[in-house]
Amino acid sequence: MTEPPEPPLARAPHTGDPLLSVRGLTVNFKLGRREFSAVKEASFDIYPGETFSLVGESGSGKTTIGKAIMKICHTNAGDIFYEGKKINCKLPRKELTDYRQKVQMIFQDPMASLNERAKVDYIISEGLYNFHLFKDEADRRQKVSDAMHSVGLLDEYATRFPHEFSGGQRQRIGIARSLIVDPQLVIADEPISALDVSIRAQVLNLMNQLKKDKNLTYLFIAHDLSVVRYFSDRIAVMYKGRIVELSEAEELFAHPLHPYTRSLLQSAPIPDPDIERGKQVIVYDPAQHDYSSEAPFWSEIAPHHFIWANRPELEQYQRELAR
Repeated sequence: MTEPPEPPLARAPHTGDPLLSVRGLTVNFKLGRREFSAVKEASFDIYPGETFSLVGESGSGKTTIGKAIMKICHTNAGDIFYEGKKINCKLPRKELTDYRQKVQMIFQDPMASLNERAKVDYIISEGLYNFHLFKDEADRRQKVSDAMHSVGLLDEYATRFPHEFSGGQRQRIGIARSLIVDPQLVIADEPISALDVSIRAQVLNLMNQLKKDKNLTYLFIAHDLSVVRYFSDRIAVMYKGRIVELSEAEELFAHPLHPYTRSLLQSAPIPDPDIERGKQVIVYDPAQHDYSSEAPFWSEIAPHHFIWANRPELEQYQRELAR
């Protein structure tokens, strides 16, 4: 078994070994003759039973990291380790099959990710067929029924097609499809962004309950910090492919240091018109960083709180924390 190298970040406040380790991950794409970096040297650990969230605006590279972990897209540099074994390389067929069963993904758009010509019974059963996880037809039907019940769907829905359901129900179907193969890690790629506000809390509460019932680990991808505050153990903030701040959830909200993190927090609407009217808008301008003389680097500015900054910025952030 290949051991991951020492992480560039200090270990998170967890005991034991991480379930997933990402080290210096870089993913480039070509646009015509130009090549650009969608992800730049991303490093983090996810521990068993943890909810680790990646947050940032559209195009920041969050989904690309999820797809790289799922082996849907290539990686140009860095390593991804799962249970201590490198997976962003060519794996033997059996190891790849085992990995795909252990790591599942919930997609952003429940309608686009479901086969509109298939009935719910078959959609949820796909994993069972692919990984040969049922003894006979009766066993398969029972597992589908159990999966549907676990996400609050009735048995009678099994004979219907995706277009017959609401957005929230379709997302529940997608969750049931992912969980029926008993994964260890679930990558949830903005699973509530396509849903009505009234349904979002239901889906988040459902995912939280399933995490406890099935001992799941989540990589949760979102663009809204307020959504993940009460759902996450740790949060990493991304800007243009780079993780700029990483901390435990409450620490990040109590002491946001990077200007981009502060702008994300300020952009979240507050359900009080008086407070909202008096709120000062913070617009992040990357030109405010002067890296011409001193380059930025990862630093643990407080216990388990990491930030991407150069030495003058670190001194400024330390003064702010000391107030």
